[in-house]
Amino acid sequence: MIKANNIHKHYGDLHVLKGVSLQINKGEIVSIVGASGAGKTTLLHILGTLDQGDTTSDYSLVINNQSVLDLKPKALSKFRNEEIGFIFQFHQLLPEFTALENVCLPAFIKQTPKKEAEKKAKELLDDLGLKDRYEHKPNALSGGEQQRVAVARALINNPAVIFADEPSGNLDSESAKKLHQLFFELREKYNQTFIIITHNKELANMADRKLEMKDGNFLQQS
Repeated sequence: MIKANNIHKHYGDLHVLKGVSLQINKGEIVSIVGASGAGKTTLLHILGTLDQGDTTSDYSLVINNQSVLDLKPKALSKFRNEEIGFIFQFHQLLPEFTALENVCLPAFIKQTPKKEAEKKAKELLDDLGLKDRYEHKPNALSGGEQQRVAVARALINNPAVIFADEPSGNLDSESAKKLHQLFFELREKYNQTFIIITHNKELANMADRKLEMKDGNFLQQS
């Protein structure tokens, strides 16, 4: 599913990632842990094609059998929209849009017909316990509900992989627990691959694999 080799990243003189390599299988849930500043979010942004690593002779990144480094910007944007979903600590919902409209946005970008997009969005919101929240705007939803809307938005295009950066970091403990369980239910239903950055020990330990970063690389591969 994901094969990354020798990812380096400099910001000026700061060497953030120092030759990171990893392989993640389809349907696997992998957690990435480590202290702040270890390079976790930078790595996630590069794996998610939001950023690029430094150019080196053996730097490569393959997602779902596609070498993303070979894609031109327009093709890369299309690939990201169709193959990758993102869940962040802060839900990033657009306040002027309803829950249903927020979920539909990636599908509209993909040029999915409105009727088809709304049907899929409603199915996802139903699965996530938000059947009665289609027309609610974000400020009328609880924190947990907002985050579940963000999860539905990440899933709307049936992406191959979901990247989550501290997805429960802004939730109370009960909402966080429900969100964690939800990831595993979604994996069983849709066979999605999840890469999750988290400081939550419970979530990290629930994953199929836990990788720890320190000073720009993994301490060990398992």
